[in-house]
Amino acid sequence: MSKATIGLTVTHRRYVPYSHAHYAGNLVDGAYVLALFGDVATEVCIQADGDEGLFASYSDVQFLQPLRAGDVVEVKATITRVGNRSRDLEFSAYVVCRGRPDQSESAAEVLAEPLEITRATGTVVVPVA
Repeated sequence: MSKATIGLTVTHRRYVPYSHAHYAGNLVDGAYVLALFGDVATEVCIQADGDEGLFASYSDVQFLQPLRAGDVVEVKATITRVGNRSRDLEFSAYVVCRGRPDQSESAAEVLAEPLEITRATGTVVVPVA
């Protein structure tokens, strides 16, 4: 039986290694965050329906701020609509810690306020229960 309910939220955090920097300034491409959204959507499906589900589509993606190597990023997915087999999800990504290479090679800080870097909405589908 499905436990899918509006408001169910799953959160993941991950350190972004320097091996993922692709651009000057240690910038990380937006696809990295979208992959994290896929991971958190998978856990939402497992929590709600006992199945990994499938990502069907994004209806909106907004890249608001850069993600950099050395950051710790927090991603969240929240169910906003429950259909027979589909669930609409709202995604957000925040930088909660940021590397400080200006201070030293390994310096980093916890941000006083998380920095929203990406938001999106999408749809996943799960098998019929």
